[in-house]
Amino acid sequence: MTMKALRVGIIGQGRSGRNIHAEFLKKIPEKYTIAAVADLLPDRAERARQEYGCDASTDYHDLFKRTDLDLIINASTSQYHVPITREILEAGFNVLCEKPLARRAAEVDDLIATAKRTGKLLAIYQQSRFAPYYRQVCDVIESGVLGRIVMVKCAFNGFGRRYDWQTLQSFNGGNLLNTGPHPMDQVLGLIGRDIMPRVWCQMDRVNTSGDAEDFCKIILSYPGRPTIDLEICSNTPYPSSTYDIYGQYGGLRGTTTKMTWKYFIPSEVPTLPLQRAPLPGPSYCSDPGLKWHEQEWTVPEADKDLFSSMSGKFYSNLYDAITTGAPLVIPAEQVRQQIAVVEECHRQNPLSRLPDEA
Repeated sequence: MTMKALRVGIIGQGRSGRNIHAEFLKKIPEKYTIAAVADLLPDRAERARQEYGCDASTDYHDLFKRTDLDLIINASTSQYHVPITREILEAGFNVLCEKPLARRAAEVDDLIATAKRTGKLLAIYQQSRFAPYYRQVCDVIESGVLGRIVMVKCAFNGFGRRYDWQTLQSFNGGNLLNTGPHPMDQVLGLIGRDIMPRVWCQMDRVNTSGDAEDFCKIILSYPGRPTIDLEICSNTPYPSSTYDIYGQYGGLRGTTTKMTWKYFIPSEVPTLPLQRAPLPGPSYCSDPGLKWHEQEWTVPEADKDLFSSMSGKFYSNLYDAITTGAPLVIPAEQVRQQIAVVEECHRQNPLSRLPDEA
């Protein structure tokens, strides 16, 4: 059976629209063809015309006049994700929106309702759900060897002094809305996508040139679920592990390329009856009967290009969703949970704003 290549229009040819989407899609021509792009800057539009052999315009509304597009990618700046995504759906096209989808949960509700009313597909580019290291974390937890999971620490940290539009609140910038959708989507899968967790958040501005945060610490909790400790900070030159898992029988620590987990098997160790009387001699509790097991994971050769690995799986699922009606792995309803948490984080941390340019 011959596969049909979907014809794609892309709004925006900045780092996301060009480097993330267009440059990847041109590698899988059997599934996707870049038919048209739009960018406000004429030089970017002309560059896309030459690089991809596609039509190009400085007005994204020109894409709506076409009848040959199967999908439009919204890679505009973040503050336009909601209104342009709504326009795309209303114009009768399937849409893939870059993250962050929105700033408020009510906006996501509106887009979901618009997609249902128009009968068009609403997808959000949360490709980190497919990250091999995250899948490994999930596999270890689901195996049960760590027992009940008590806490999950996740850190997407580094050091940087950022000065572009993604440092501005008016552009829906800041670490939480820019980098945050990746780890937030992951950790919500570990506390549960069926609930709204309790949220504690502390934000700060440290080295950013704009008025949005570049330090973000979040604690998520819910009765009977693991505590989530999430950091998205640009203020540490010594980033450590990406994930630390605290479990009943052991734990896991690792990065995006290597993980180790250590655990004991309850049937192999003696029970420790409670001793209410003082322990004999000058001693302290010890557990000499504990027998540890340790395992290790390194990223497979096929997944070492993390971007291509995640993008390939995401775009494969999107292709199936459009051509066969397969369900999206990351439906908009799950992204709504993420945006609700983000909205609460911002509510707790009302930062002052720079005046808009005249």
